[in-house]
Amino acid sequence: MSMMKPAGPLGAAAPGGMLPQGPSPPGPHQFGQNGAHAQGHPPQRFPGPPPVNSAVSSYAPYSPSTPSSYPSPASTSSIAQLGHQLSAMHVNSYGSGMAPPGQGPPGSPSAPLFQGPSQPPQPSIMQPGSQVLPPPPTTALNGPGASPLPPSMHRQDGLPGPAPLNAQYQPPLLPGQTLGTGYSPQQAANYGPQMAGGQLSYPGGFPGGPAQMAGPPQLQKKLDPDSIPSPIQVIENDRATRGGQVYATNTRGQVPPLVTTDCVIQDQGNASPRYIRCTTYCFPCTSDMAKQAQIPLAAVIKPFATIPSNETPLYLVNHGENGPVRCNRCKAYMCPFMQFIEGGRRYQCGFCNCVNDVPPFYFQHLDHIGRRLDHYEKPELSLGSYEYVATLDYCRKNKPPSPPAFIFMIDVSYSNIKNGLVKLICEELKTVLEKLPKEEQEETSAIRVGFITYNKVLHFFNVKSNLAQPQMMVMTDVGEVFVPLLDGFLVNYQDSQSVIHNLLDQIPEMFADSNENETVFAPVIQAGMEALKAADCPGKLFIFHSSLPTAEAPGKLKNRDDKKLINTDKEKILFQPQTNVYDSLAKDCVAHGCCVTLFLFPSQYVDVASLGLVPQLTGGTLYKYNNFQMHMDSQQFLNDLRNDIEKKIGFDAIMRVRTSTGFRATDFFGGIFMNNTTDVEMAAIDCDKAVTVEFKHDDKLGEDSGALIQCAVLYTTIGGQRRLRIHNLSLNCSSQLADLYKSCETDALINFFAKSAFKAVLHQPLKVIREILVNQTAHMLACYRKNCASPSAASQLILPDSMKVLPVYMNCLLKNCVLLSRPEISTDERAYQRQLVMTMGVADSQLFFYPQLLPIHTLDVKSTTLPAAIRCSESRLSEEGIFLLANGLNMFLWLGVSSPPELIQGIFNVPSFAHVSTDMVSIFFRCFCGNVQRNVLCSCATTYYKVKKTVRHIVLYKKENLMF
Repeated sequence: MSMMKPAGPLGAAAPGGMLPQGPSPPGPHQFGQNGAHAQGHPPQRFPGPPPVNSAVSSYAPYSPSTPSSYPSPASTSSIAQLGHQLSAMHVNSYGSGMAPPGQGPPGSPSAPLFQGPSQPPQPSIMQPGSQVLPPPPTTALNGPGASPLPPSMHRQDGLPGPAPLNAQYQPPLLPGQTLGTGYSPQQAANYGPQMAGGQLSYPGGFPGGPAQMAGPPQLQKKLDPDSIPSPIQVIENDRATRGGQVYATNTRGQVPPLVTTDCVIQDQGNASPRYIRCTTYCFPCTSDMAKQAQIPLAAVIKPFATIPSNETPLYLVNHGENGPVRCNRCKAYMCPFMQFIEGGRRYQCGFCNCVNDVPPFYFQHLDHIGRRLDHYEKPELSLGSYEYVATLDYCRKNKPPSPPAFIFMIDVSYSNIKNGLVKLICEELKTVLEKLPKEEQEETSAIRVGFITYNKVLHFFNVKSNLAQPQMMVMTDVGEVFVPLLDGFLVNYQDSQSVIHNLLDQIPEMFADSNENETVFAPVIQAGMEALKAADCPGKLFIFHSSLPTAEAPGKLKNRDDKKLINTDKEKILFQPQTNVYDSLAKDCVAHGCCVTLFLFPSQYVDVASLGLVPQLTGGTLYKYNNFQMHMDSQQFLNDLRNDIEKKIGFDAIMRVRTSTGFRATDFFGGIFMNNTTDVEMAAIDCDKAVTVEFKHDDKLGEDSGALIQCAVLYTTIGGQRRLRIHNLSLNCSSQLADLYKSCETDALINFFAKSAFKAVLHQPLKVIREILVNQTAHMLACYRKNCASPSAASQLILPDSMKVLPVYMNCLLKNCVLLSRPEISTDERAYQRQLVMTMGVADSQLFFYPQLLPIHTLDVKSTTLPAAIRCSESRLSEEGIFLLANGLNMFLWLGVSSPPELIQGIFNVPSFAHVSTDMVSIFFRCFCGNVQRNVLCSCATTYYKVKKTVRHIVLYKKENLMF
């Protein structure tokens, strides 16, 4: 989880509230014009070797930038100072967005905006001074007094914290570079004491002035956490100003409400931010300007995002045999960005400016302003998102696709039989098969189902409807897998229900006496893919697996969990698949529309980096239940299985992102596969999966025309219909850097940085990746300071209003266990979180990196509203309180030793704190909606936390007895 606390001593405190000055002493190897690279450190963000073959293209190293990728606008000293200030902020906090002018509370002021290009947004300024912050406004907002925590939990944004980042990430000095004897003071904020913590000494850091070169090291004063802009307050401000309102998408380049703000989205020509969110809604006009700012130009696209019931679902456009109207040159689909001319007989493409003839069947006259008379009657002319019915030209082999199939594949090795897991799965399948997804207008599901069990060998089952009993066929040759039967393996559930139920009853008894502990894994996936291939249909494999595949077969793995590799340049090996078998297997699965979802029940190392690769690259999901215990974990597993089967999904998908002239999509991150530079291939894509796309300039952009993005996804529905889902978005363009910074969205920025960094860990040392993240953050803020902010003292940390919590967010990312090497975090857990984040949308990554912390003890039992969230910090926890922490993956309940007995009685039904057991899995809890629940996971609580997947674990913390 992202809350692990890095080891190291606390920063030293000192009087005076002064910070050490940032820059390192001069040396022969300094930053050049292009920023934070020096000898041995190339300029690209996350450099790496070229992919060996196309099979690894979806997680290949981050593509290099041009040699001038780092900006040169700010003076070298200011960039270095910012880097040191960012490193000094040893906080782990994650929130989002912009606060409206003048609405920040003490400790998180919001900056008013100046008008006009010469008066950019007034930033949040951290300047010298020792002002004392007024006390927090309310206990409900800021939490009661502090209480120390054991090492298993650490602060997210409170200070003082453990060792500053640079205490562990100090890069080696380059040849000829020397370290100065001390640093002069650096000062911090006008709304609180100075930021504490050590400084990161970059390779080739900028030289400081003479005063910075001599004198003893300055001691540090403890930083008041309230001096840092509050993510919670930013979120609450946005909710106060934009929550509950209608957000219309008719304005080009407008910044949407934060993902944490509930509002109604009204599509009026641009795609809903539920489908597409950008790192900035105003692109720079030139590539030089983009390099100068160093703000990534990216979009996080969630094509199948879930739409609330109070919003209009996508319209379906059917042009019959004619198919969608498209531009002859760039092949962009008809959308609101097309301009009709010559009385409606022709139209000019908004993406490539090509003039096309309007097909006769599509002709319509124009009104007095040049708009078609049927503008509001056609979704593709007036809406940002819609669907087309695809013609046979869009189908494989020019024939309609078959409905997809689900294949359930159960590991029946000795351990799974003895712990009751196999019986649990078989019993649950009887229920979930009744709820197979179906088209809205259909009474029954068109999805066919099949069943395979395995250990060292594979067992195929014939469940044809006319059989009295299911039949089993055993495949012992796992080296060359084939499908031993076609007729009777994939069947309609309604037709074969009785036979299937017989089989599910018999499977636990069939293998009850098995002593087989060895299992295979790659042949299981191969068998499922071959079955779908033989049936000529796409589909999804549900694999229930629990151990390292050590049986002699393709994909056999060995235990390589070597702690000695941690914090070395070879650590990246732990994130790479152990064999290329899984690379090629994933490629074949995508080619045949075979999605793999893996339910993993490990009791020891299972090499998630290898086993999870196929689910990641095929658009599936990996669920992991460490040390699965039937009485504690079964409900979580069953909820995951039900949700996964019922979720909205498209199969055999290809995505293409088109852009208007002047820029193009260059890099893609997600559960995808790419055989070329443009087509994103996905065996399946569901409502939880997002693809992050980075854009680069290849020409100038015009302020008048703006920048246009069109995402088209060709897929097969669960009913077997081929469709095209289109999302369109228009962005502003500007030659003013202030406009660029004003339009940023920090949540999307962190999503991009996380995915690009997690992709780079496959090929780069973690230390280099962390340095690059800090360096780029410093460059972004230094460019703003020099070009957009009012002149100020060099010691001030100036933050744009839209990015004032970016340093806090970035620190959250840097402290995630993927980038922060700690021996007590298992290799499998780190690989699991890496793969999980790679497919997250903005809302999921926002909650994951900055969890919600709720003071349950402040809850008004007579009210249906939740207690206000507080900053996610150890210092906010108190011995008198009870706190609930949720990050979208886990929920933690923290109990203070002095919690009120009546509260303990009401929640746990025990008389006192001492009687609470940390092993309990269900508790009495009067939920926020007023319903008495046997489990804390009431539906209204889950909705509030925006937990897209079912919360997986409830871990109960007691101050005297902590357990993970």
